[in-house]
Amino acid sequence: MAFRFPFPGATTIGIKTKDAVVLASEKRLTYGYFVMSKNVRKVFQITPKIGAACAGFVGDMQSLIRDVQAEINLYKIINKKDPQVKTVAKVLSNYLFGSRFLPYLTETIIGGFDAAGPHIIVLDPLGAVIEDDYAVIGSGAEIAIGVVESNYRADLSLKELEELAIKAVKASIARDAASGNGIDMLLFTSEGLKVNESIPL
Repeated sequence: MAFRFPFPGATTIGIKTKDAVVLASEKRLTYGYFVMSKNVRKVFQITPKIGAACAGFVGDMQSLIRDVQAEINLYKIINKKDPQVKTVAKVLSNYLFGSRFLPYLTETIIGGFDAAGPHIIVLDPLGAVIEDDYAVIGSGAEIAIGVVESNYRADLSLKELEELAIKAVKASIARDAASGNGIDMLLFTSEGLKVNESIPL
């Protein structure tokens, strides 16, 4: 009989428009078919204008984000400036690739604003870096991506962007047993973090 490792599920999304970037994830933690927790945070603020959203093992994502936050704080002290979004993604990529023989079991979306504008960057567990207008990761990605693709426009207002993120995660929660129990959301503009909320379902 083959051994199947119980990889935890999730639905995590990142979307950018010309005026804003949203990162959102549901709150359920599963281990195989067992719900371990209904209140897990999978979105993290890294700088005033940059955040991360993860899917995978919560311990791995928390450890990884903690290391990246420390590295970025050192960067700010040494260089006396805020990092670009690509800089944060590169730091994360270096950690992931450096652990490729014993990888972090997490996928990550980095999103936010810098002098070049809004960015959404998705990284796989080995550190590959891909920038796009939107990204969806986790066990519910197949459901949520259809909602995002059919409703996405680059000129969505802040309210429309927030509503799209909620709609996409809700659609996944309705069909993916490993996703559920509410939505955590970070919304950034060029001025910084605009929305940091937890939405019950």
